[in-house]
Amino acid sequence: MSLHETLHMLVVRDMPVLQPDMPIRRAVAILVQENAAAAAVIDDSGALKGLLSQKDCFRPTLNASYYQEWTGTVADFMTTNLMTLSVSTDITDAAEAFLTHSFHLFPVLDGEQFVGMLKRSDLLKRLVEMG
Repeated sequence: MSLHETLHMLVVRDMPVLQPDMPIRRAVAILVQENAAAAAVIDDSGALKGLLSQKDCFRPTLNASYYQEWTGTVADFMTTNLMTLSVSTDITDAAEAFLTHSFHLFPVLDGEQFVGMLKRSDLLKRLVEMG
């Protein structure tokens, strides 16, 4: 295999996907149930609007534990300033992105459409296999 291999085969497509107007309590429950570090937030057209990470969930969860009430939607807590990768990105460029940024995963797009997530651990495994 070549280091010019693209992300197409490494993208995880079966991760949870959330909607911006979803109640935050439901979104947190999905992340916990799926043991997911994060979930993409997409609109009805399939465009990526943000990412909701476990870290993003701490504030509403702490508030709920204190006030005994969940308030807000995914849009209220999601991260919107995202770094994404194209599905056509080669794996060396993706590895460089993980070196530059401390993220555990990147959303992967095909044009404007959300395709899935690239996990740092999956890319490392692939690089070892090639190695």
